[in-house]
Amino acid sequence: MSSILNPLTIVAGLFRHRYLIGQLTRRDVLLKYRGSYLGLAWSFLYPLLLLSAFTFVFGKILGARWPQPAGQAAPFALIMYCGLIVFNIFAEVANGAPRLILGYQSYVKKIIFPVEILPLVLVTSAWIHAAINLLMLLLAIALFGELHPTMLLTPIVLLPMVFFSFGLAWFLSAAGVFVRDMVHVMPVLVQVFMFLSPVFYAVSAVPQSLRWFYQLNPLSAVIEDLRRVTLWGEMPHWGSWSITLALSLVMAFAGYLIFMRGKEEFADVL
Repeated sequence: MSSILNPLTIVAGLFRHRYLIGQLTRRDVLLKYRGSYLGLAWSFLYPLLLLSAFTFVFGKILGARWPQPAGQAAPFALIMYCGLIVFNIFAEVANGAPRLILGYQSYVKKIIFPVEILPLVLVTSAWIHAAINLLMLLLAIALFGELHPTMLLTPIVLLPMVFFSFGLAWFLSAAGVFVRDMVHVMPVLVQVFMFLSPVFYAVSAVPQSLRWFYQLNPLSAVIEDLRRVTLWGEMPHWGSWSITLALSLVMAFAGYLIFMRGKEEFADVL
C-alpha cells in the first residue's frame, strides 16, 4: 500500500507503460471515426457546429454581450469557443469513463494487464481532440483577431485540466463498474455542468452570492484564463490558477487511489 501512496511510484509505473498507452490511444482515436466519411474531421467539425448554433442563439437572437477589457474586441464566437474547448475535454472524459472498464472486459480479466492505464487512454484521446480545437482557435485568432505573446502560456493555463481529467477518469471508470447507472446519469450531469460553467457567459455576470461555486469549479478558472491569454493578451490569474492546480492534483491522486482499491474486484463484478 505504501508504494501506491507514493506519487513518484505512481508516475514511474504509468511512464513504464507509455508505449502501450500510445498504441491503445491510437487505436481508440481511429476506431472512433472508422466507417465515417469525414473521419478525424468530426473531432473539430462537431464543436464548430455546436459553436455556430450557440452563437446564433446567444449572439443573434438573445443579443448577448460579453464584457471585455478596454481596447479589446474579440469576436463573440471565439470567446465561446474557448469555453467549449475546455468543456469538451471534461465532457468526453465524464461521458466515456463510466463505460470504459465495461468495454475492456477481456483486458480486465487478464491478471498481467495494467488496467489503470485504460483511463489514461481515454484522457489522452480527449486531449488529442482538444489539441486540434486549439489549433483551430489559433488559426481563427490569426484571421479575425490579434495574436498575443501571452498565447505561449496556453499549456501552463491548461495544466490543471490535465490532472483534473486524470482524476475524473480514474474515479468514474471505477464507479461505473460497481454502479451501472453511472452510464445513464453522467450525460445528464454533463449537460447541467455545462450551464454551471462559464462557457456561454462570464463569471462577472454571476451574482456575488453564487461565485463561491465557480471558485470551486476547476473548469471556471481554466476557461477564464484561456480567454485571457489567447484573446485579450492578459496574464492568467495566478492565484486562482495555483488553487485550481492544487485541487486538480488532489483529484488525480484521490481518483487513482480509489481506482487501485477497486480494481481487485473488477473481474468478480464483471
